[in-house]
Amino acid sequence: MSGHSKWSTIKRKKEKTDAQRGKIFTKIGREISVAVREGGPDPSSNSKLKDIIAKAKANNVPNDNIERIIKKAAGDGSGASYEEIVYEGYGPSGVAVIVETLTDNRNRTAGEMRHYFDKYGGNLGQSGSVGFLFSRQGMLIVEAEGVDEDSLMEAALDAGAVDFLAEDGAFEIRTEPNDLGSVRDALEARGYGFVSAGVEYIPNTYIELTDEADIKNMARLLEMLDDNDDVQEAWHNWENEE
Repeated sequence: MSGHSKWSTIKRKKEKTDAQRGKIFTKIGREISVAVREGGPDPSSNSKLKDIIAKAKANNVPNDNIERIIKKAAGDGSGASYEEIVYEGYGPSGVAVIVETLTDNRNRTAGEMRHYFDKYGGNLGQSGSVGFLFSRQGMLIVEAEGVDEDSLMEAALDAGAVDFLAEDGAFEIRTEPNDLGSVRDALEARGYGFVSAGVEYIPNTYIELTDEADIKNMARLLEMLDDNDDVQEAWHNWENEE
């Protein structure tokens, strides 16, 4: 596996404080609200909502919270209207970064993104400036404890997965973006659970940082993005991010 894996990121997030977990819940809640307003409150007919509910459960969002957010979004036409905007740019020494946001004020969010990149040795680019350095793939993470690797791999490939990777403590299942839901449903039906389920930007190449100032700035940039309420996800191709 590459130097920064989804599993290592998940393990760090598991160690976060209650306040930080609360922020994750808030961000997922915003995604649920947008999905309900776009496609309705029934996950059986709203595949986007179904995928986000799966993401919420993988992040240990309580079912009561999920149901409350769905009901509120379905019955509240006066709430904030969020817009999905993707930002692309470069961090220190050319590390590519893609940031997905949901915002009710695009000017505020754009200003904050530009400030973060400028402050920590990078620059915000135009749409498409780094997207070609990534591939869009569905990704499912299964903790390895108590799971037979061969059985899971066979079930995943039978369900339509395109790749299966094992690393210390977890299995990573990759799918075509549009097949994520069907592969997840097939594996859930066979009793498997996930610590992460979503469509990701997977780097085609990686950049290793060796300068201490660059390493510090890149880590700080990712922290600022993670702490920003408007940022849903941030992807990058930093090889040695641990």
